[in-house]
Amino acid sequence: MKDETKLVVAGRSPESNFGIVNVPVYHASTVLYSSLEELQKRHIDRAEGKQVVTYGRMGTPTTWSLENAVAEIEGGYRSHVFPSGLAACAQAILAFTKTGDHILVTDSVYGPTRAFCNNVLSKFGVETTFYDPLIGSGISELMRPNTTIVFTESPGSQTFEMQDIPAIAGAAHKKNAIVIMDNTWASPLYYKPFSHGVDVSIQAGTKYIVGHSDVMIGTVTTTKELWPTLQASAAGMGQTTGPDDVYLAQRGLRTLSVRLKQHMENGIKIAEWLKGQSQVHSVLHPALKDHPGHSLWKRDFLGASGLFSFRLNAVSMEAVAAFMDHLELFGMGYSWGGFESLVIYADPSSYRTATKWDNTNPLIRLHIGLEDPDDLIADLKAGFDRLDAAK
Repeated sequence: MKDETKLVVAGRSPESNFGIVNVPVYHASTVLYSSLEELQKRHIDRAEGKQVVTYGRMGTPTTWSLENAVAEIEGGYRSHVFPSGLAACAQAILAFTKTGDHILVTDSVYGPTRAFCNNVLSKFGVETTFYDPLIGSGISELMRPNTTIVFTESPGSQTFEMQDIPAIAGAAHKKNAIVIMDNTWASPLYYKPFSHGVDVSIQAGTKYIVGHSDVMIGTVTTTKELWPTLQASAAGMGQTTGPDDVYLAQRGLRTLSVRLKQHMENGIKIAEWLKGQSQVHSVLHPALKDHPGHSLWKRDFLGASGLFSFRLNAVSMEAVAAFMDHLELFGMGYSWGGFESLVIYADPSSYRTATKWDNTNPLIRLHIGLEDPDDLIADLKAGFDRLDAAK
């Protein structure tokens, strides 16, 4: 089946739920058994990797519906849902590290993941080295005998560098390290991590899977070999997700294809328009031909999302504020992936450590929603007029 069909049918089981199209919401903690034999059998089955109901925290048909669908679309073996994207990132790392290990993390990584490595993982005796996202196979030069993880994210948060994931994976595997990828930007629809050498893939489902800015959720998908380790680690940490959030995420997943196509179309149209504006220094969108990583995007990706950045010509922060403060259709807020358009200002020079970022040209990140792109362009144009007046 093609991905558009998988999005509709994967993980559903009407025949097991009285013909109901969507798997219902199972609110469950305690699960009753009819006999000691049944109790023991279910726990044996779960230990063997089967999906059986033993206790609410260990999964129900509601959670399995989403997990199975994400794993199938992403091309992995099994998935586990988490209560947020950061929880998914943190658990994916914790599952495969121990005291004394060293991990490599791209310098363009999602900010909360960086904070987790610096402020939490370090307390457990795990050392993090941040690396140039453009390093490719050169990652091998940074690897040590105790390097267990290479963490990737392509394109990078805010700055949108494209990583050569197959080259990085090849080098990492030669040194017996696993490759983890934050695949949120492209979603499971537009990038297939496991066909490019990734071992563990993360989705901040809060973004495009949910699609309506009203649920926090994350997923981690692994290869068959790594699944038992992730499953045991997540269970040991008590990682579980509320059934109502899971239900909304699985409902959002069914429409991901049509929504993401529109986000991509609107985003590219506005990115192209921005290139022609006198106030714009550069546009950081991998689908544009003049983006430095465009060839990697074209080689490995099946599409783009609505998230990208652009850099203004050098102006004062007062002028940046004049541009942003009175936008009517772009809400000023973090996260992305919902139906509404968003804008934030960011200064990567304040956190980058492996690479230098010159913030002379202020960086603005946009998430392009499902509004009419001509209306969004008019809103941005009015913002540029205010910027010019504030110079």
